[in-house]
Parts: sequence; structure tokens; C-alpha cells
Amino acid sequence: MTRIPATPAPARTARPVELRAAPPHRVVVLALDGVYPFELGIPNRVFPMVPGAYEVVTCAAAQDRTVATNADFTLTVAHGPEALETADTVVVPPFDLRFLSAELPEPVRAALARIRPGTRVVSICTGAFTLAAAGLLDGRPATTHWALADLFRRMFPQVALDPDVLFVDDGDLLTSAGAASGVDVCLHIVRADHGSAIANRVARHCVVPPWRDGGQAQYIEQPMPDEDGTSTADTRSWALLNLERALTLGELADHARMSRRTFARRFQEETGTSPGRWLIQQRVHRARQLLETSDLPVDRIAAEVGFATGTSLRQHLHAAIGVSPRDYRRTFRAGAPQESRV
Repeated sequence: MTRIPATPAPARTARPVELRAAPPHRVVVLALDGVYPFELGIPNRVFPMVPGAYEVVTCAAAQDRTVATNADFTLTVAHGPEALETADTVVVPPFDLRFLSAELPEPVRAALARIRPGTRVVSICTGAFTLAAAGLLDGRPATTHWALADLFRRMFPQVALDPDVLFVDDGDLLTSAGAASGVDVCLHIVRADHGSAIANRVARHCVVPPWRDGGQAQYIEQPMPDEDGTSTADTRSWALLNLERALTLGELADHARMSRRTFARRFQEETGTSPGRWLIQQRVHRARQLLETSDLPVDRIAAEVGFATGTSLRQHLHAAIGVSPRDYRRTFRAGAPQESRV
């Protein structure tokens, strides 16, 4: 008996799956009266350099959307305070302290109350005064412009102020120092969100360094050295080319043709930190680059940058940024092998 094969059923045409791109991360910049136009524009200059990743809008605390700047013009922004309800990140730029009061103006307090729990909140310079006045910084580390540190401490003793750093990242709250440090903290956010390669590309487009070492101390007003124009700059450049060596203060001073005492003092005046601390910062910075761009084990990276052992590198990296080499590589180098030696 011959079996007649069944006629196959017509093949069903699969419907194409529609892949929807994730909506861009929404950054809302809160412009307060007395705002500095330069810092107000930083988020709009940095974040859009990552195509499709961020949407940046500017809002006012008052419904009329009119904002007085510290310059000779007034702004009318596109959004009112309701935009804060849609924010993934809120940035509070600085304002002229002539507009500072002991209590937050009611429109500002009401505007800040619109921010959803879990939203990342960022201040630039005197914007930290606004966050502190709203109670958002109580018991938390923060920074502001070095020249305002004493005033800030008097007004907000409950905040753990560190005036020596360019910015403080405390998870969902980030505060930065004066003016251009707003660029530093925005680049840091891009780096945290999308990795160092993209942050470095944004920095190049903005013609700024992707990372600045040394903190605010190097910018604090100090008397000029009383010697001639001798500088430690050439020796610093030489040291960067020789980080793998166990450089001593004596070697650095000899290269600069100075006594150790004069070199150490001049170095502090020019960089805001000691030679030893500066070398550690540069070694950590170089180690981070190698963790991002190579598969080298930690012990090899330690030798490349001048740390005696991998354990020493781990300790210094953790002290600088609070993570291990393994975690740093996992975060900033997608697809990196997770080897036990890291």
C-alpha cells in the first residue's frame, strides 16, 4: 500500500520584530535667577556629543520661564518646572551669590520637590548651595568652589565638604567645583554611562582634557614664587615618560637642577600637590588607561606604571576611585575577559 505524503501546510510568513530603540536619557537643567551663562550651557555642549544617548532641556523654577542671569541679559527658557518630573538627571548650574538667601525661595523648593526619587542630581559650583539648602546633601560628601568653602561650611555644617577636589560622585548625587569643573563632572557622567572611549571622544571634540588630576588645590590663589622663571614642567614631562622607574625626589630634583627642598616647594606651588602624590596620581591614571585598552594582567600593568606589585596597584586604585582593577575593567572595557589574575 502506497502512502501518499500529506500536502504540507502553507508556510507562515513571520512578522518582523520591531525593535524599539531605548529613549534617550533625559537631562533637565534647572536655571535659577542669577545663573552664569557659561556653566548653564555646559550640559548642552557635552551630552549631545553622544548621538542619540541624551536629550537635554532647560527649565525654570517659575511658571513664567523667565530667568535673570548674572550677565546683562535675561533668558526665557522653553520649559517650566514640570520638566523636572521627567528627568533622569537634573543639573543645577551656579548662580551669583547676590541671589543667595538663607531659605530657598518657594518656587525653587517646589521645583526641586518635583524630582522623582532615584533621579541623578548634579550641581556645578554654587549649585551645591541650592542642593544643601534643600537638605539633599545632609550627611553626604560634596564640593563647591574653593573660594566659597568657608561660607558653605558655616551655612551647612551637616555636609561633608571637600574643597580640594574637582567633583564628588556620591552615587545619585554629584557636586562639582567652580566653572570649568562642570565640564569635568559632565565628562565623568558620560564615562560612567558609556565608557572612557566615548568620553575621550567627547573631550576631544570639546578641546578639553578627558581627565584632570590634582584637584582644586592647584587653582587656589597663592603668592608667586620669588625665584626666577624656573619651572618643574619639563621634569613632570620627563617623569611621565619614565613612570615605570622607581623615581625618587632626588632624581626629580636633579633633573630640574634644583635642591630637593626648592623642587618640592616649587612643585607644590605649580601643581597643588607633592611630587610623591602626583606620581601616584599619574601612575593610577596610566594604569586605568591600560585596564581599558589592554588584556595585560594586573601584575604586568603594575610594573608598566611603576608600582612595585599588583597588590600596590590594587590598593592605590581602590584609594583613588573605590574599585578593584577587575571591576574597573568590567565597567569600562566591554567584553574584557574576566580572568582570575585580574
